[in-house]
Parts: sequence; structure tokens; C-alpha cells
Amino acid sequence: MAEFRLLGGVEALQGDELVDLGHSRQRGVLGVLLAEANRPVTVERLLDRVWGAHQPRRGRATLYSYLSRLRTALAAFDGVRLERRAGYRLVLDDRTVDLHRFHDLLARARSAQDDEQAAVLFEHALALWKGEAVPELDTPWAIELRATLDQLRLAAELDHADVALRHGRHSELLPDLIDRAAHHPLDERLASQVMTALYRNGRQADALEHYQAVRERLAEELGTDPSSSLQQLHQRILTADTTLVLTYPSTAADRPVPRQLPPAPPHFTGRAPELAALSKALDTVGNAATVAISAVGGSGGIGKTWLALTWAHRHADRFPDGQLFVDLRGFSPESDPMDPAVAVRGFLDALGFSSDRIPADPHAQGALYRSLVADRQMLIVLDNAATNDQVGPLLPGGSTCTVLVTSRHRLPSLIATNGAQHLHLDVLSDVESRALLSGRLGKRRVSAEPRAVDELIALCGGFPLALGVLAAQAHTHPTAPLNEYSTELRELGVDALVDDDPTANLPTVLSWSLRGLTAEQRQVFALSGIAPGPDIALPAVASLTGLPDAEVRKMLRRLEDASLIERTSDGRYHMHDLIRAYASTIASDLTEVERETALRRVVDFYLHTAFRARHLLNPRPDQSPQLTPLAPGARPCPLPGAAAATAWFDVEHSCLLAAQDTAAMRRWDDIVWQLAWTLITFHDRRGLLHDAQAVWRTAVDAAEHLPEPANQVFGHRRLGLIYALLGRHEHAIECLNQALSLAEQLHDTTLQAHTHFDFGRAYGQRGDDRQALRHARHALELCRVLGEQAWEADALNGVGWHAARLGDYDTAREHCQAALNLHRKHSNPAGEAATLDSLGYIEHHSGHDAQAVDLYRQAVDLLRDHGNIYEIANTLDGLARPQAALGEHGLARSAWLEALQLYQQQERHVDAARVQRQLESLG
Repeated sequence: MAEFRLLGGVEALQGDELVDLGHSRQRGVLGVLLAEANRPVTVERLLDRVWGAHQPRRGRATLYSYLSRLRTALAAFDGVRLERRAGYRLVLDDRTVDLHRFHDLLARARSAQDDEQAAVLFEHALALWKGEAVPELDTPWAIELRATLDQLRLAAELDHADVALRHGRHSELLPDLIDRAAHHPLDERLASQVMTALYRNGRQADALEHYQAVRERLAEELGTDPSSSLQQLHQRILTADTTLVLTYPSTAADRPVPRQLPPAPPHFTGRAPELAALSKALDTVGNAATVAISAVGGSGGIGKTWLALTWAHRHADRFPDGQLFVDLRGFSPESDPMDPAVAVRGFLDALGFSSDRIPADPHAQGALYRSLVADRQMLIVLDNAATNDQVGPLLPGGSTCTVLVTSRHRLPSLIATNGAQHLHLDVLSDVESRALLSGRLGKRRVSAEPRAVDELIALCGGFPLALGVLAAQAHTHPTAPLNEYSTELRELGVDALVDDDPTANLPTVLSWSLRGLTAEQRQVFALSGIAPGPDIALPAVASLTGLPDAEVRKMLRRLEDASLIERTSDGRYHMHDLIRAYASTIASDLTEVERETALRRVVDFYLHTAFRARHLLNPRPDQSPQLTPLAPGARPCPLPGAAAATAWFDVEHSCLLAAQDTAAMRRWDDIVWQLAWTLITFHDRRGLLHDAQAVWRTAVDAAEHLPEPANQVFGHRRLGLIYALLGRHEHAIECLNQALSLAEQLHDTTLQAHTHFDFGRAYGQRGDDRQALRHARHALELCRVLGEQAWEADALNGVGWHAARLGDYDTAREHCQAALNLHRKHSNPAGEAATLDSLGYIEHHSGHDAQAVDLYRQAVDLLRDHGNIYEIANTLDGLARPQAALGEHGLARSAWLEALQLYQQQERHVDAARVQRQLESLG
């Protein structure tokens, strides 16, 4: 649904998404049109209202440009159009504009026959205000509009206060009345309201003192005395007139309507899907069905109470018998969770039941409470609940009330027994986070430092309390650059979010969630905070903690119920970055031995499972390392086959990279090298060259501290080949020279043969096929001397490929056919696919395109069987060429399109650009 805002800044929303309206002056143009919705505004008037006396030299052209961009932006809204007729007219439903909705609600409130309805309408009207109107403009028109609207707003506030005071809401109103009086000290109507509220709150002396202050100010600034009505009120308060004090009638017809909701959050942002879900829950059951309960769950500081209050205020008119609210203090720093009997007694007071008629027995009080609300249409907000037992006694007995429960716990029995609908609250999106900061700090300050704001949003990860704490800190220092706060948060982490107010102190707020956890559950939480990787699976947690799977599952469920950890749709467990940072501070309370032992178990879990997975993907031996012994308590995953191994690598890849980082920081050099080795086949098949580069740079550093020099040779070879594939040819040759020099010093013919083979591939990537062929032939000679037929097959294909690249197709065909025979003899499908690709190239360039297509297709089939998407892209690129030559343009286009997609996914931009040109050449 479309929504347009003027009161607090010009904005347009489509559902919960902000529509980009351009810069502030352009938004100001829209502000003028919205203020005059459905009425034409001449060009001259637009220029005057937007620029005033400071119109640009090409004012009309600039205005037309802004209007054109706005017309494009507004095209996203159904039923909204910008017409040019006697000027410009914005046609839309004026109920979608907050300013016009404000006027409509005021008119309805002032004509309402019922005070309760009037109060609700006034509250809805005033809730539309988010700040000054059209702050984008500072022209005389905008200044006058703001002054007029401020007067209208004050009048609405005074009208609302009169209605609310008639219904005994003096305690609720008093703080706002005093604040309002400070801004309007000469308003006698407001002074009357303040005095009445003070007197009804038992503060007679303060009421009299306020009168004296107003009288003196009127005399000093205006030279007048207070009005006769204000003087009469003063006299009634002076004589303690009892008729000024409201007493609630106890008859059913005149029973009081409690309005206990705290004020709506002033800077609430986003949450449109969650607000809609709450409304849907109420709409689904209706007022005549069983009690509708929405349990809003989420970690501390995620915004549960703000969501509940925002929804409650927006829908207060649906509950004509009032709203009850209680903070059950389930996670309070100052006290234990509230006894539900205390909450019941508070509700009885709010419902106007005289204290002398309230039974002493708590069970009888509960029964009385349920009787009083049984037939009412009320909203009952139970905030910050700790347990199901705390909520149960506060549920109404009838079928017409709605209950809204917020808790850090999921309260499963409430859902199972009472049919509550659970609503999990997640972090804010980046757009919502930016809107929150803009609302607190102003759009001008936020837009002035886009990089700092981007970093703040990224570091806070959409956590509302974190954003709020930083916004409050920055708000109190309006001249401080925002990059100071992003730097502090980056360097200090969760410690940068400390505040003197415990409710605005993120570490303190999160600490309250640990109440009720056992020591073992707290330790699982702490260790999860230092586990490598962005998320974790149950088997890894079991190794991390050294506990049985069943026990770990129960503990993780408990942490999930406490909103300290989240179980994702694929069954993994994830912590928000700030909660993880807090958990790591808890982990610092463990002994160093406990932390190191736990990390070694989980790293060994990843290493030994990855080792098994690598062998399932590629049984061919390739300098397979001797693994370090498995740490006691670590239990690797059993993997049934190659498909399961690939799936495991896909899911755990980021955790494996993090596990290597963990091992590197602790100088577990053997594990660092072994983890790199386990990832070779997976990285090759997925084309993860940048990850492979990082892994092997770390592994090469670790290999220098290992006793076996062959590891250094292997590491330099791998890194050299990766550099070659990335196009970093100088680095590639340097690494391979280091590998060859070490191999020659060791007099190891096998290592020399393998290094020459890699030299051939590196020079081939560089485009120097003569050098590549020389190294490939040298590798072939050494492999034949060694009798290594598997490597001989690779070397034969290398010689054949580079000979073909040099145009010697007969030599190429002879060597590649010999390689194909050896690969098939030794059941090496990867080598077979590579050789079929070479033969396809040879036949295409020999003019045998039909044979080339057949060979390429065989290679693609083998590569698809093994999920080698890196080589699939290359082979599809090759396949399309003979298809195009045969006139099979549709097949060629299909092959090149798939190759292009794979190249783009693998960030192989040069290859992608080449294929794009080939596609364009097809016409």
C-alpha cells in the first residue's frame, strides 16, 4: 500500500520499502505537490515555494528535470499520477498522505459523539508526526507551513488532553503536559491542564507553584493577569476542592476504560511484515473467537517491545474497552521476574475495582480479573515475560480479548496449550537501519558521511539496540564525525556499546538472557562464540563441546528458546555477530586450557571429515599427508559417498577456511597445511581461485615450520598454479622456480616431474606455448623414467595440448590418444575429461567439427558427473565453436550462455568478456 509522508521529512513508501525520491530539493518539489494534493500548482508557484528568492538561473529547466524524475519514481504506485494541467497536479488518494490524514482525523475527533472514540482519533492523528514538516525546504512558504501546522498540532494536543483528563488519565498525561508547558509557558489553557493533572496526582503544592509561575510570567512579558477561569481553578485547588478529583463508578455501564499503553516509540522504523503478521493473527480469529495470542520472540535489544507498542497504538481503536500493559520484568537488571499475582492486582486497580472489594486470596483475585475482562474487547500486552507460568494467570477467560506477549524465550507450551502464534523478530534490513539512523541523527548528517554510515550499519548487523546506542552517543555529540563511532565499534566490538543506562547497554542486556541457564548451557553458549566460521552444525558443536549429540541438541534448543542462537532452515546454528562477540567475552572466563582443547576438537572435526571427503572426490594419491591424531572427544562426520562429500564441502566451506585461520593463529602448522590439502579438489572443481590462493599462502607459511621440505615444494607448486589461473604470471613463475629449486636440492625426481608439469600449465596460461611444451616434454620424460603412468597420462595430454596450440595437430592427436588410453586404463575420469577436451580442440582445428562436438560432449558429461563446474565452463566454451562452425547456432548459443554464466559466477571476467563477444558475433 502506498504511503506518503510530509511530517518529519518527505518520504514515499510502497509497503515497507522506501522509494528513492532523489536529493532533498527534489523531495521538496514533491512536498509542495503533496501539500496541495489533487489541486493544480502553477510553475511560478512551484518555483517560489521550492527556491523562494534564490531561484537558479535555469530554474524552469531544473524544475522540469526534477518533475520528470519524480514522475518516474511515482510510477511504482498504483493510482498515483502527476498531471500537467494549469500547472502540475499530483493525483492520488489523499488518505495516503500523512498531512491530509492528520486533518481528517482531527475533524473526526472533534465531531465524535463519544470521548473514548475522540481520544483514539486524536492519538492516531498525533502519532503521524515524526518531526517538522517538509524539512527539505527553508523557503518562506515552508516556514509559514511549519508554523501553521505547529499551531494545529498544539491545538490537537490540547484537545486530546482535555478528553483524556475527563477520563482520569492524569498520571499518564502529566510528563507530556509539563514538557509542553515548558515550550509554551504563556498558554493558559495548557497551564490549566498541568495544574489539574498535578492536583489529581496528589501534588497540590506543585499545582499552586505552577500557577504562580504562569501569573508572574504573564505580568512580566504581557503585563496582564491570568484569565478568570485560570484564577477560579487556582482558588479551587487552593481550597482542596474535592470535585476536581475523579472517582470511578463501579457499575458495568460506566466502568473505566484503562489506557495503560506506554507512549509509542518515537523512532520506530520498518518491521512492516511483522506488523502485518500481528494484524493477520487478529484478523484470522476475529473478536468472537478464542483468545488470539501473538508471542513476539527475539534476543534482548532486538526491538520486541517497540514492535508491540507500535502495533498496539496503531490498532488501539479496535479495542474500545481499553488496553492493559505490564512489564513482567522477566529479564530485569533490578529485580526478579514479577509474580503474576502482582500483575493481576495492578490490572484490577486499572479496571476500577475498589481495593476494599478485592479478595485477599490470589486465586480469587485471578478469577475476579478474568471475570472483569471476560466480555470486553481489550488488548492485554504482557511485555518481557520470562516463563509460561508467568503468562498463564494473566490470560483472560473470555473470547473477546487479544493478548500480545513479548519474551526472549519462545514459550513453547503457550503456543501448544493456548494456540499462541509465534512471531520471531529478526534484525533490521540495511534500508531500515539507515532509516533509523536518519530518524535519530537527521538525514543531512547521515548523508554527509555515507562510508561511515555504511560501516556502522554493517558492524551493527541490523541490531536495533546497537544502532540505538550508537545513535544516542552521536546525537549527544552533534559535531563529532560519525567515522569515530564506526572506528570505535570496529576496534572495540561489543564493548563500544556500553552505556550508563543498563537498559541501553548491549552487553548488560544480553547478560540478562543468561539467567536461568545451567553452567553447562552457558559454557556451550560461550564456546559457540569462539567456534570458527559464521555458523555451525550440530556434529561440529558436539566435537567443540566434547558432549554426546543428544545432549548437545537439548542444550542448543535451550539456547534457541532463549533467543541466543538461531536454527536456520537447513538445520545449522547461527549467532548474530554482536551476540557472538558477547559470547566470546563469556568464553574469556573459561581457562585457557578449556578454550584451546575445545578449539582443537572442533578443528580436528573439520580436518578429519574434510580428509575423508577429499578421498571420496579424488581417490588418486597426490602427496597425501599423514594426519595428526584425532583429539579426544572429536567425532568426524561419516560421509557415504562422493555426492555427500561435495554437499558437505559446499555447506562447510566457510567454516573450513575459518578453521585454517584458527589453526594458523595458534601455530598448529601441520593442521594448517593438511586443511589446505583437503580443499584442493573442491576448490579446483568449484573454481574458487581466490579462496584457494588465501588458503595456500597460509599453508606455504606454515610449511616453512614443518620438518618435511616436500611440503614446501608442494605448497609453492599449488600457489604458482593458482597465480597462473588468476593471471598473475610473474608471481606464478616465481613460485614454481622456488618449487623446482627445492626439488632439485632434494634430488627428488618425482617432485621435479610434477613441477615441470605445473610449469607447462603456467606458461600455457601465460600464452607462451613453446615454453609450456618444453616443460611438458620434460615432465613426460621424467614420469616415464619413474614409471608413474597416472602422471605420464597427464604429461602426455600436456604435450598434446600445447602441440595443438602451436598447430602441430598430428603430434597432438598422437599424444592425446595415448593419454586417453592410460586414463581409461587407470579409471581416472578427471584426466579422461581433460584429454577429451584436448582432442575436441584438435579435431575442431583440423576441420573435423562433427567429431569435435562428439568429443566435447563426452568431456562435458564426465565433468557434470563429478561437479567440476570450473572445467565445465571451459569445455562448453570449446564445444560452442564447432557447433557454430556447423551452423548449429541455437546449440552454440546455449553452450556459450551457460559458459558465460559460469565464468561470471567464478569472476573470470576476461573469459566472460570473450564469450560475450562470441555470442554477439552469432547475431
